[in-house]
Amino acid sequence: MKILFIGDVVGSPGRDMVQEYLPKLKDKYRPNMTIINGENAASGKGITEKIYKQFLEWGAHVITMGNHTWDKKEIFEFIDDAKNMIRPANFPEGNPGKGLVFVNINGVEVAVINLQGRTFLPAIDDPFSKIDELIDEAKKRTNLIFLDFHAEATSEKQAMGWYVDGRVSAVVGTHTHTQTADERILPNGTAYITDVGMTGPYDSILGVDRELVLKRFKTNLPVRFDIDKKGRTQLNGVLITIDEKNGNATKVERILINDDHIFFS
Repeated sequence: MKILFIGDVVGSPGRDMVQEYLPKLKDKYRPNMTIINGENAASGKGITEKIYKQFLEWGAHVITMGNHTWDKKEIFEFIDDAKNMIRPANFPEGNPGKGLVFVNINGVEVAVINLQGRTFLPAIDDPFSKIDELIDEAKKRTNLIFLDFHAEATSEKQAMGWYVDGRVSAVVGTHTHTQTADERILPNGTAYITDVGMTGPYDSILGVDRELVLKRFKTNLPVRFDIDKKGRTQLNGVLITIDEKNGNATKVERILINDDHIFFS
């Protein structure tokens, strides 16, 4: 089982990269399943129903979210009907949507889980106790479990990786928009990377027009952050291969597409 995960899609530049490169990635790597983090897909904050459906049309099986889940008000109108979208499962009880979804891929079920960290992010329920609960639920149906852990602190992400090593197939970190070079398979068979990175503006600061960010740092005055739509773009992702028999990962490979990293030689 090959799972392609595309990191935080930021605004229209990120969506354009998905539309252009997802077919090429599928042709090259032949993934069985594609997951996209879409919490920044609508102008950098949140997602709309139109964008959600576009991702599915372009070949995604699951859309994961994060701390910007509720930034577009219209999400409350469709999230409960969006069968292929999940938001952090450790949002307080009673929140709309769900944090776990099962997807059937050629007769094999894959459980996809979304959680959010608590360090340097708004108060939220404990992700570590929640993952215990969700693993128990998922294991009743499958041993192929994929976790998108949307968190700020590298230490919290690493802690989650070690905590679930051998109990889930893969843990990918999202949120910080900068791809890390620490992809590995942990001793008990879980694929891990601290952050997959972002898909969107390449000559930006985390997707935002860099001049705006520099102004904020230099003046400490309030500045409206707008997505950089003028410069070059990039796509960050990861491809994980999993043994369907035992749920252990056998390979993890970073994907980085920009003007400095040629996709096709």
